[in-house]
Amino acid sequence: MMRLFINALAASAGGGLTYIRNVLPHLSARDDVKVFVAVSSDLSREFCSYRQIDFLEMDGPVGRRFWYEQSSLPNMIRNAKADVLLSTGNFAIRRPRVPQILLSRNSIYLSADYYRDLLARKEYRTWIETRLRGMLARKSIQWADLTVAPSEAFAADLARWSRRRVLAVQHGFDYEEFTSDKSPLPAVVSEKLLAAEGSLKILFVSHYNYYRNFETLIRALPRLRNRITDRPVKLLLTCNLAPGKNPGAYRTEYASKLVQELGVAEMIVELGSIPYQQLHDVYRRADVYVSPAYTETFAHPLAEAMAIGVPVVASDIPVHHEICGDAARYFPRFAHEELAQSVAHVLSSQETARHMADAGRERSRQFSWKTHVDQVLDLCHALRNPAIRESAAAMIHRVSGSRSH
Repeated sequence: MMRLFINALAASAGGGLTYIRNVLPHLSARDDVKVFVAVSSDLSREFCSYRQIDFLEMDGPVGRRFWYEQSSLPNMIRNAKADVLLSTGNFAIRRPRVPQILLSRNSIYLSADYYRDLLARKEYRTWIETRLRGMLARKSIQWADLTVAPSEAFAADLARWSRRRVLAVQHGFDYEEFTSDKSPLPAVVSEKLLAAEGSLKILFVSHYNYYRNFETLIRALPRLRNRITDRPVKLLLTCNLAPGKNPGAYRTEYASKLVQELGVAEMIVELGSIPYQQLHDVYRRADVYVSPAYTETFAHPLAEAMAIGVPVVASDIPVHHEICGDAARYFPRFAHEELAQSVAHVLSSQETARHMADAGRERSRQFSWKTHVDQVLDLCHALRNPAIRESAAAMIHRVSGSRSH
């Protein structure tokens, strides 16, 4: 039986948390692998029921997580007698003493748009810190035996950036698991959704951050109000734009000011954070899903929205095209007028919306968390073979070939 150690200390919000929540059930169902997961104490309590998985709680200093991992994890990996390490948080362990797969899933380190955005917001400290973290992320790709990216588009970007081979193993989606929780939404959320009944509802699932490009979406709202006059239009957000209400250090003041300047406060419904298990209920209330992000690595909400049958309008970036294909409508990533036009076209045509919903459901079936886990474990087994470990190129060729059949 293989012993797999997973560093999931970075799984606190967004895609990292989505990844752990979906991967662990499939690992728990396997009889050929024993799993050890380094995770925060809060998440340990959420996942404690999984068989074949031991959770090692670590609550080190958030601001110095990288250095904490470098000093503390190697001994834990050795004590667990692990065969392979899977690092899920963009940064590798320098000397783990076992073969290491690095999951790189943060595109802001590579994004010229993000750095320009930070300078425009006068976030000079964040600009410097991101540059420094980017240097560590690139160095981590050199430390790891193999780096895996969640999409072909991001893998190609990483390879150009790091000048190292990067394998794409697409993230997955499980419709049955995603929709299995039938418990009601929190009362405050239900009340807000009830108040929005009768409106045309646009949904955007994300905590507030800069690279998800909230401001372009907000700028599109007055155009939508002018284009659609027979019914009110509401934008549903799974976050709050008030300061101090979101994870991370992203400042919401600029977005809040923009809402007031444009006079669109009555168009925005801030649902706040929704339990992941209940998100499917929110998707079902939406008429269209929008993702204005200017950089991405996989974009799980696109797969979720398509699977539920919500038409998707997304920014014109390679990752979005890879996930949605012909099932979505696209707009230039900073063009709020084109965004409004695309959304209005979907909202104004039941035939278009129905066709996009059908195409999205079909498209979502190509993603599978079970397939993802199987492919990652194939890589782990390959890394245990010294001959294959010496040749990352040969290993990538082998696994990519099996994945294409």
